[in-house]
Amino acid sequence: MCVRILVTNDDGIDSVGLHLLARAMCNHGDVVVVAPDREYSGSSSSVGALHLMRPEVHLVTMSDVPETWTLNGPPALCVMFARLGAFGPKFDLVVSGINPGANVGRAVYHSGTVGACLTARIGGISGVAVSQAVTGFGVEGQGWDEMIADQQWDSAAAVAEVVVGALVADMPAEPVVVNVNVPNLPLDRIAGWSEAEVGLVPPRAVSTAVLEPIVGHEDAYNVRMAWGEEADLPPDSDGAVIRDDRIAVTYLSRLVADRRPDLWSTEAALDKFVKG
Repeated sequence: MCVRILVTNDDGIDSVGLHLLARAMCNHGDVVVVAPDREYSGSSSSVGALHLMRPEVHLVTMSDVPETWTLNGPPALCVMFARLGAFGPKFDLVVSGINPGANVGRAVYHSGTVGACLTARIGGISGVAVSQAVTGFGVEGQGWDEMIADQQWDSAAAVAEVVVGALVADMPAEPVVVNVNVPNLPLDRIAGWSEAEVGLVPPRAVSTAVLEPIVGHEDAYNVRMAWGEEADLPPDSDGAVIRDDRIAVTYLSRLVADRRPDLWSTEAALDKFVKG
């Protein structure tokens, strides 16, 4: 069986990581790239205001990839339209990345890279999110130009090829989301891999947010953020694994109801409200 693989990202069509990932995926099936036309980092699983937007796609050229599109919307919307048939027959797998900046800890909740795969899974398609650490670990899963000047993109692409190859060879009956984070190192310097827990914080986070008045504009402020120091992380967390120069692999669950018998007062209040 020849699998159809949708490749997307949240950094936009011009990202080096996207191009390398798409070419690597061509070894495992028929690849179609559908990526945002600009950066949508931090967009999570957002699809935008569907009743207001005017979605627009453009067919573009990517070296060694037969079919590439851009969309003026976030990665989750790329996946949603693909699932609905906008780009041909059903896809068997969504692969998202390569994101410059490790998507670990709470960055998992905000990541557009991960959000694309979560959107795939709720549509019955498995997904692999691929991210790579950057110099200084970035902030909240994001890295900017000076941090990615020496990015070892080929290492992340090679790891993604192995993970996707194993998944394609034995596709699970129920869709899964595999969150893969790769150290920013040559392959021969990566210390191994570990299945990891989602941590509470990323290795480096925003530490403060302060309002600064905008001169000449009453009641208007800029928000000045400060970056914290490297966090002390539990050893089994995804952030600690990547910090220790290992590949972190985490299988993300779908959202499920959290049964809380300790919150009986809420249920009692609702009963009283409904019954009058």
